[in-house]
Amino acid sequence: MSPAASPASTSAQVLVVDDEPDLRTLYELTLLREGYRVEAAGTLAQAWQLLRERRFDAVITDMRLPDGLGLELLHGMSNEQRSERCIVMTAYGSAENAVEALKAGAFDYLTKPVDLKQFRAVVASAIQESSLAARNGRGNAPPGKTSEEPATHARSGEGPAAGAQDAVQKMVGDSQAMRQVKDRIGKVARSMAPVLVRGESGTGKELAARAIHACSHRAAGPFVAVNCSAIPENLLEAEFFGARKGSYTGATQDREGYFQAARAGTLFLDEIGDLPLAMQSKLLRAIQERKVRPLGSTQEDSVDVRIVSATHKDLAADVQAGRFRQDLYYRLNVIEILMPPLRERREDLPALCEALLRRIAHESDMPVPTLSPSVVAQLLRHPLGGNVRELENLLHRAVALSEGDELQIDFAPTQVQTPEAADPQSAPGMPGNLQSYLDRQEREILIKALQECGFNRTAAATRLGLSLRQIRYRIARLNIAMPNGDTSPNEVP
Repeated sequence: MSPAASPASTSAQVLVVDDEPDLRTLYELTLLREGYRVEAAGTLAQAWQLLRERRFDAVITDMRLPDGLGLELLHGMSNEQRSERCIVMTAYGSAENAVEALKAGAFDYLTKPVDLKQFRAVVASAIQESSLAARNGRGNAPPGKTSEEPATHARSGEGPAAGAQDAVQKMVGDSQAMRQVKDRIGKVARSMAPVLVRGESGTGKELAARAIHACSHRAAGPFVAVNCSAIPENLLEAEFFGARKGSYTGATQDREGYFQAARAGTLFLDEIGDLPLAMQSKLLRAIQERKVRPLGSTQEDSVDVRIVSATHKDLAADVQAGRFRQDLYYRLNVIEILMPPLRERREDLPALCEALLRRIAHESDMPVPTLSPSVVAQLLRHPLGGNVRELENLLHRAVALSEGDELQIDFAPTQVQTPEAADPQSAPGMPGNLQSYLDRQEREILIKALQECGFNRTAAATRLGLSLRQIRYRIARLNIAMPNGDTSPNEVP
């Protein structure tokens, strides 16, 4: 039995769906050796018959079957809200099928010809997730029924479940925008689908990535965070994939890369948009093949990591401009989470201040200072263009400089002086960056129109004299958060 299979998982039931008898037998024998109970089907019809008779812990299905596609099985299971974690087999190099399967709710995918070591690891991960979900009272309902306990109601004191609860609680805020973010994290954490976290600087993208990791079946594994913009270009390959002794000047011993360090865990690629094109190509291959070749090595290492990436850039625009690979963009952006800027969730400001002050006071070993209503009112009026990071810096400085128990905030040092503002010849009120200034004005007008129209894009577009296509483009370009990310019920699609 492989290390991946634990005593708790040996009674797990797995359904294998493949129309090739030899492959089906190979998968069955591999799983039986791991201690699982296995049923097999050669068609969609046979698979549905077995699914109606019992519940499984994992379903492994080929993409192409004699009477349909594996995606049909996946969609059907999703519609029935079944609890099984589904793994899809795709042909070699069929990236589009893999992405489509992940978007449809697949737990993970495997590329044919299947690497049996990777096969065992992915199945074990799927069963582990199913087992964790069952213990936490979710995702373990019998066929046709769903658990009443939501994903975020994990019981405390149960290892990863307690950590997941703590991670989500660190994302302070009960505004509609933050509730949507937390809900989406709870959903996407259940699969292996890559996640792209978008948002302005200082909105808490890494916090969201850590919450995804903590809520997933990989919570016990490592979380490796990488700032892609901080690594010199000539060191990128060695940092990501590792290096063998003597592979470059100064390599005095073998070293692991980020992919190897994140085995059985999550690799968080922050500021992914700053990677040069040459490295983007190598990263794409590593994600698709789940193998990396350390610098100076002739052998490839299999890696089992979940990819979560983040950026403050408009990657879609970078794709159009040729600065970012389209295939890598679609591979990373299987599921998107948009972190709202602080100005769009100002109702969270008092709770955020309290949480940040508690942490600052704890780190400084001092009592928590009093946050007066007048200071809160000042903060509510302040632009806070740096989002939560700017707010935290303001509070840090206030705690250090304030006298007495009541907090006093000095906003002056946070104002960034542009060259134009420093020039006495500049006209009063002249913007330092015209495009940025116009974007802010346009964004505020769009948000106001959308709010007044109940976020119905068609109505807002009519009000502003725009077409639906034009307002959709502007919403995406200006990074405006929409409720649920969906169209309004009364909106023309």
